[in-house]
Amino acid sequence: MEHTVNIKDATIRYNVIHRKIKNPRLEFRDACFRLIVPEGYVDHEKLIRRHSRWVYNRHERIQRMLSVSRNIELHGMTEEELKESVRACVLSIGKELGVQPDSIHFRKMRTKWGSCSCRAKLNFNTHMRYLPEEMIEYIVYHEMVHLIEMNHGPRFWNYIRARFKDHKDHEEQLSGYWFLIQGKIK
Repeated sequence: MEHTVNIKDATIRYNVIHRKIKNPRLEFRDACFRLIVPEGYVDHEKLIRRHSRWVYNRHERIQRMLSVSRNIELHGMTEEELKESVRACVLSIGKELGVQPDSIHFRKMRTKWGSCSCRAKLNFNTHMRYLPEEMIEYIVYHEMVHLIEMNHGPRFWNYIRARFKDHKDHEEQLSGYWFLIQGKIK
């Protein structure tokens, strides 16, 4: 059943889903807000009030990303073209940074564009094939910097800013592409 809640200046729609679980949880999936609660749980408004700041902030972020996604279009390349593009970026960026991964892998990922393991193994999301080249290059650079600095601390962001002054714009664009891809491709 759909409900609404007003938090600050936003009217947020949500669904309450009863399941055989122990603890309630709040989630945003596919830009939809859901409360997953134990069977017989009745005070979902209290749960939302307790977490209203999180709900509001997440809702606002999703609205921004949906707005960004309206102004972009998906590109299309084959997975083989993506692999060639990523490997070329890895070689170029590797020379620039003085690092090389031990291996590069591609797979469909549900929550991220790429990852770097402590064993210097890079993984890239095959959904990157819908991105323009500059976004692919940004993701590859991001993961290659993890070969130098594993966390997202100040040193990591200093490397990113050195090459991408507008990295926050890139991050926002990637979120917009993510929403668009999740809505159209699955």
